[in-house]
Amino acid sequence: MHIMANKRGTLSINSDNIFPIIKKWLYSDHDIFFREMISNGCDAITKLKKLEVMGEYTFPEGHKNKIEVIVNPEEKTLKFIDTGLGMTADEVEEYITQIAFSGATEFLEKYKDKTNEDQIIGHFGLGFYSAFMVADEVHIDTLSYKEDAVPVHWECDGGTEYEIGEGNRTKVGTEITLFLNEDALEFANEYRAREIIEKYCSFMPVEIFLSKANAEQEYETIDEADLRDDDVVVEHIHEEAKTEEKENENGEKQIVEISPARDKVKINKRPVSLSDTHPLWTKHPNECTDEEYKDFYRKVFMDYKEPLFWIHLNMDYPFNLKGILYFPKINMEYESIEGTIKLYNNQVFIADNIKEVIPEFLMLLKGVIDCPDLPLNVSRSALQNDGFVKKISDYISKKVADKLSGMCKTDRENYEKYWDDISPFIKFGCLKDTKFSERMMDYILYKNIDGKYLTLEDCIKENEKPEDAKEAEETTVEETKEEGAEGDKKDEEEKEPEKTNVYYVTDEVQQSQYINMFREQGQDAVIMKHNIDSPFISHVEQLKENVRFLRIDADINESVKEEDAAALEEETKTLSELFKKVLNKENLTVKVEKLKNENVSSMMTVSEESRRMQEMMKMYNMYGMDPSMFGGQETLILNANNKLVQYVLENGDTDNTKVICEQLYDLAVLSHRQLTPEEMTKFVARSNEIMMMLAK
Repeated sequence: MHIMANKRGTLSINSDNIFPIIKKWLYSDHDIFFREMISNGCDAITKLKKLEVMGEYTFPEGHKNKIEVIVNPEEKTLKFIDTGLGMTADEVEEYITQIAFSGATEFLEKYKDKTNEDQIIGHFGLGFYSAFMVADEVHIDTLSYKEDAVPVHWECDGGTEYEIGEGNRTKVGTEITLFLNEDALEFANEYRAREIIEKYCSFMPVEIFLSKANAEQEYETIDEADLRDDDVVVEHIHEEAKTEEKENENGEKQIVEISPARDKVKINKRPVSLSDTHPLWTKHPNECTDEEYKDFYRKVFMDYKEPLFWIHLNMDYPFNLKGILYFPKINMEYESIEGTIKLYNNQVFIADNIKEVIPEFLMLLKGVIDCPDLPLNVSRSALQNDGFVKKISDYISKKVADKLSGMCKTDRENYEKYWDDISPFIKFGCLKDTKFSERMMDYILYKNIDGKYLTLEDCIKENEKPEDAKEAEETTVEETKEEGAEGDKKDEEEKEPEKTNVYYVTDEVQQSQYINMFREQGQDAVIMKHNIDSPFISHVEQLKENVRFLRIDADINESVKEEDAAALEEETKTLSELFKKVLNKENLTVKVEKLKNENVSSMMTVSEESRRMQEMMKMYNMYGMDPSMFGGQETLILNANNKLVQYVLENGDTDNTKVICEQLYDLAVLSHRQLTPEEMTKFVARSNEIMMMLAK
């Protein structure tokens, strides 16, 4: 064995340049050096295992591969020790001092004017140098697996000088010691170190043990039978059998054994690995039970609500990808719906929620994805933007669509059970992703006013007119009268596809009056009350030319009017003038209809187009604009079959009719939207007034 002479060298680049770069650009999160150090150790162990399989190395008797992390707050150091293949002096020089810096000069030149971290893509071993983000000085002690290898000691204090010479390590592997700088002392705290390791390294393929230097030894007591070869025995404890005096059936006293004699052992507390080396996603779906999926979900996401269901991704071709995606149960009202998708590369944590890999609409899910083929840049934390990543994203969205459509076809009962929870995800997905929309459109469910789930096809069937009615009026289904008059002209000009109206409800309480009228006539409507529904309806109308969505209060449905209702022009004119005058609303549109239900006195409608326009303005905060620009303000519908309306017609402008007009108007508004505070105050005062009249 030859003795190695100490050697000093200079790093091939000015560190004044390189270290600021490392600190500023390569890693946005300072704690990430933990991952880099542990990943390097993992790689070294994986390589040595491969050499063993190839017959080029044999592990010693009783060898256990592991990574140890030792914090020492007193000395302000942090050690990372692995049982990997170690390095020779030449390799240390090559890997640590040359590779890292070989491309560094040109790299500096290239990027000195650019501060965009996405552009720093390199393939040199900068992982190790992340240590200098937190340490003033770094030592390496290593022994290569090669025969006759000499242990090596390397140290560098973050300047350009380093020293390399013979070390004293006796076991194959590498030990790296970080002397932490004052700003980074938190990393020598055991609890902080544990938190970081659990964040980045929970599923690394090698066991990881964390300990504190010079900590007091902790013990545990186990049954002798459970003793393992690697346990350190402190003492053997024999527990005598416990007995008690009891009476038997014959009233005689006797000694009965209540717990048997036991041999126990007090041992040094067994270290517990911080990494689960065989996470659930690495297994085949057939090997996993529902309980295991739920446990994994609870453990990884700290969410104690059960997920609705999950999708296990397992694919080898055209790229290697494994993972589990969970559909969580979301409380829409009160929670932010930010999901968490954790991305791994060979069980090493990369980042949460990387938009390039996971389709935007699936960000609401919780899950893990492990893709060894991901093209990572130098710091592993940002992905290179390339077509490959897009392919992964497309594959994931396809798998989700397959799972959902399959469920709708074969397990409709459960699909309906989950529908209310998952519909925002799916509708958002349809808006964001054309392919996903194509795959899912036929499996979107619409809940009707009786709580039954229908597909769009079912809705169209329910709302289509019978054939004879179609022939009778060549216009679209349930068209309003004015549109009907124009219908013939339209037919001549261009044959528009015949549309089926699907009515919808956005607020069951508010719109209950309209719902009841629909029910009376055996008409159907679907419930669309989530804020995603408004853009989603427009999306469906674009795709399906034969459908038009109308809110239940957009117009008076033909079916609730009397068929022989002759033109009520005279009545409309009289009441229109009176209401405008009493309410002081010049622009009010009043219509008189004969509704089948005479108990309904007044209603409010607003055309679908103008309401959608208003909603859009709200959405984009265009408050300064006058909604009336888009026409179609509210229309007050008065029922000519109602006694109150008839009273107003007969009595004209008197004090009583005035009060009735105001009340009819407010009642109509109430079933359509919320009254303003001012309107509400007046409404309550007027209602009291009316009751006083009754009390006289």
